[in-house]
Amino acid sequence: MALIKHVVCAMSGGVDSSVAALLLKRRGYNVTGVFMKNWDSLDEKGVCTTEKDCEDAYRVCQSLDVPFHQVSYVKEYWHEVFSNLLKEYERGRTPNPDILCNKHIKFNHFHKYAIDTLGADAMATGHYARTSQEDDEVFEQAHTAPPTTLFRDRFEIRNPVKLYKGADLLKDQTFFLSQIPQQALRQTMFPLAGLTKEFVKKMAAEAGFHHVLKKKESMGICFIGERNFENFILEYLDPKPGNFVSIEDGTIMGTHKGWFTLTLGQRARIGGQRDAWFVVDKDIVTGDVFVAPTTNHPALFRDTVRTERFHWVTEDPPPELARTQMMDCHFRFIHQMPLVACTVTLNMDGSVWILLSQPVRALTPGQFAVLYKGDECLGSGKITQLGPSEFTLQKGRERMVAAFQRKEQSTPEPDS
Repeated sequence: MALIKHVVCAMSGGVDSSVAALLLKRRGYNVTGVFMKNWDSLDEKGVCTTEKDCEDAYRVCQSLDVPFHQVSYVKEYWHEVFSNLLKEYERGRTPNPDILCNKHIKFNHFHKYAIDTLGADAMATGHYARTSQEDDEVFEQAHTAPPTTLFRDRFEIRNPVKLYKGADLLKDQTFFLSQIPQQALRQTMFPLAGLTKEFVKKMAAEAGFHHVLKKKESMGICFIGERNFENFILEYLDPKPGNFVSIEDGTIMGTHKGWFTLTLGQRARIGGQRDAWFVVDKDIVTGDVFVAPTTNHPALFRDTVRTERFHWVTEDPPPELARTQMMDCHFRFIHQMPLVACTVTLNMDGSVWILLSQPVRALTPGQFAVLYKGDECLGSGKITQLGPSEFTLQKGRERMVAAFQRKEQSTPEPDS
């Protein structure tokens, strides 16, 4: 039986991947650290921290005395993630590049590089998540040397590997891992599975990784970082000016530079308006962006979405859903939003309808509907269609009542 001895750890230059490598080294694995370059700083005007991150990752590998490699997926990221992102914006959707980056780059190209090129038995990342094949004792917080029997063959077990939330529910990153393929998950280790962020920081401090501890948490688009989104996207898409239109009465409120600079639920910057208006819908044919007053306007709330073909982490839909075509579980479409109870209906083409137990604000086409059953992340599907908003339903009810009243008034009373 093959044992897991050699593990390739994805090193980002941050605290999480640094501690993941540290834990693997302490457990007795042969660790190789690899830094991925996925964005070419020469491509745009913004500031890129790639060189600094790479240097930080190299310093950690030096202090751990493990080999360090760099690999570039700039071309792959451009073709498989960023081009897709631009196309989605042009279609009026709001994509999630972090989920796509994990699916196409980290758990596809990088996974193959780790296993096929570097000959590793498994790859590891600093994500806060765990799988059904982790041994609880392997990554326990006490620094005891585990017995050698914990090296075991993961790959001959043919049960599908499940993806579970990490112990630190505030940092849980299963949302971003919801599209990864089963084969990659089967050969992936998450050393931070049972740890809290606070404990990880403590370990980093004890190990002397002060240069990574001082860094800010990375935010913004995966590998692109934080910057003014409108300015950034207008470097790649030509401005397509259009009108801000009131959803309530059709009044033109102002103009925008392109529907792709805006997403549902965000505040619309409209000059001359004393009160805040929020984006509730877009028409990419006319270029109109519909806006509503108040952040909790009924035009922002819906309780039904449809996805494209759903990606199940275990490759097959849960037995209950396959058997009856319906299943109760929980939903989120934004990382860390509270989970919402829902009923899922499986369609013949593999897509799903999701009916939520309560209307949710700013459900957005292009984002991913991620489903959970208890601690298990079942997978995700890109949202392609929205059900009617509370505002639309309200208007429909008012029209029906008015029509009924007109009918009542026009019907002559029978002679007595």
